[in-house]
Amino acid sequence: MQLYSAAASPFVRKVRVAIRELKLEGEVEVEEIDTTTTPLATDMALAAANPLGKIPALLRDDGPALYDSRVICRYLNDRARGPLYPERRLWDVLTLEATADGIMDAAVLMVYEARFRPEPHRSADWLDAQWTKIARTLDVVGNRWMSHLSGRLDMGQIAVACALGYLDFRHPDRPWRQGRGALDDWYAAFGERPAMAETRPPAA
Repeated sequence: MQLYSAAASPFVRKVRVAIRELKLEGEVEVEEIDTTTTPLATDMALAAANPLGKIPALLRDDGPALYDSRVICRYLNDRARGPLYPERRLWDVLTLEATADGIMDAAVLMVYEARFRPEPHRSADWLDAQWTKIARTLDVVGNRWMSHLSGRLDMGQIAVACALGYLDFRHPDRPWRQGRGALDDWYAAFGERPAMAETRPPAA
């Protein structure tokens, strides 16, 4: 299989962490194809796999390409008969994963606003609105989901950790830890997992 990826993408990181946590590296050959694609310039090889031109996308040997990190992670977990989507907690896991993906979406949009919109048209109000969504969601994670985060490993935990890692990576000037000590402590411990350490994005 081939994974269209980019080391800086939090959505790609989710898949890369899942591969390692599921111990698939030795059982399934997943070739990572480093891909440069932007909202303004889509990589055409990627577009052949995912017409939206977004990463990650997984080329399979036994079926059409899969895209969207949640779809890919669910597929890999099923293929490995893994524990990342436990049936008894499935809706909680899927909701927490979607919550973390929403944080990533807002954080990526902030990067796009600064990187791809011409400076005279950049909106500080837009950036603040995206950060308000992130901050509000982090408060909910800290208030509602800490017992889940402290439980057995699942995809919701991986997604939250990748989201927090992306905030550190792309928005280090935004103090997401302030007033969220329990979440900070959890992330510090979770970030020491080998799968997280091995997939840490390069220095910005």
